[in-house]
Amino acid sequence: MPTSGGEQQEAEPNHPTILHRDGNGSGTDAGDRSSPARQVWVPGPVIVGAGPSGLATAACLKARGVPSLVLEKDPCVASSWRHRTYERLRLHLPRCFCELPMAPFPAGTPAYPTRDQFVAYLDGYARAFGIEPRLGARVRAAAYDAGIGFWRVVAAVVNEDGGVAAETEFVSRWLVVATWENAEPAWPEGVEGMEGYRGLVMHTSSYKKGDEFRGKNVLVVGCGNSGMEVSLDLCNNGARASMVVRDKLHVLPREILGISTFGLSMFLLRWLPIKRVDSLLLFFSRLILGDTEKYGLPRPKMGPLQIKSSTGKTPVLDIGALRKIKSGEIQVVPAINRFTGSNGVEFIDGHREDFDAVIFATGYKSNVPSWLKVSTSKFWTCKLARPN
Repeated sequence: MPTSGGEQQEAEPNHPTILHRDGNGSGTDAGDRSSPARQVWVPGPVIVGAGPSGLATAACLKARGVPSLVLEKDPCVASSWRHRTYERLRLHLPRCFCELPMAPFPAGTPAYPTRDQFVAYLDGYARAFGIEPRLGARVRAAAYDAGIGFWRVVAAVVNEDGGVAAETEFVSRWLVVATWENAEPAWPEGVEGMEGYRGLVMHTSSYKKGDEFRGKNVLVVGCGNSGMEVSLDLCNNGARASMVVRDKLHVLPREILGISTFGLSMFLLRWLPIKRVDSLLLFFSRLILGDTEKYGLPRPKMGPLQIKSSTGKTPVLDIGALRKIKSGEIQVVPAINRFTGSNGVEFIDGHREDFDAVIFATGYKSNVPSWLKVSTSKFWTCKLARPN
């Protein structure tokens, strides 16, 4: 497998071939950049991203005798799970649905592993299959060269201080995009007065634990799985949490009659149409959770699995936040109209309140369009477990 250190002067069956080029080198560079200092011909696929999807793809290829090169912009594998998740996070799905190919979780792992347990599992997975990504390699551009039938992937090796040490062009017949669709935090745009707010503002990707907000009045913007769980963590740590709910959403219990809701859904879909499964899920949810609309959480007309299938929007799996909402410990508030003064927020229903901090649980977006220079479908994408 290729590693981040050393260069081969001659081609080997399982390693890239590195060709040093001068200023007169031929070929088309990805993204129309000036020629990189060196060019690497990779005998197998180039995989961008060393998260769960990238590691699983590399392991499956290796098991079939296919070498690959994994490029990772951060200095470690599973960076998003390691650095962009809060401490109390547990997988919302049972471990059997989050295992990577050919490697179950270690014996004794709880049904819903913690963040640290999942990160340790991913580290062990990389070691077990000898996956050694080229770390600190940030992809700047990738383009398909139809003239030679190969992909040209330009990556910059980033130092610890953020400086670029070297730039390399990797040439491969295959490109696998494994950076998942939620690579960068998404921030709201065009909110009036936001630039004048003087309280703490952060995205959930920077949130770690609730005890840092003890005694403070905190507004969480967003009511997906992350927004619900951050609100619960704040409440459990002595903060006064309010949660903005702008859209209709489905809240489901994490388990139904002791069975994982997700697992039950997958089982029922083998025998029943999706609308029928949605009807059953909503029946049990109302039985277990009650009428969520009474607490400011109206449900869409379309069922949760239909919405997931058509839009990709995941239903919320409740792990305790709804109980806090029912008791009034977590306040549900409408959409923000504007920020007022140094700490004030005005909502669309007209009422105003001061907040010490605002935490945006507004999701993520892909960074692939910024570097993938192609308008065709000549690449593969991977999606496995996500942090929320």
